[in-house]
Amino acid sequence: MAVPKRKTTKSKRNMRRAHDALSVENWVEDSNTGEPVRRHHIDMKTGMYKGRQVIEERD
Repeated sequence: MAVPKRKTTKSKRNMRRAHDALSVENWVEDSNTGEPVRRHHIDMKTGMYKGRQVIEERD
């Protein structure tokens, strides 16, 4: 079984874990409906993207 020759310092351990943080989703308020929506995504309820109708609304 492999055994480390030296103790891993707190600095090295924390530098390795620096990339493990969870990323925060970027939410904004929709100008038409006022609901929170993700940036650069199509609103699936209305089919709007950047103020344009991209997907036809279902009846």
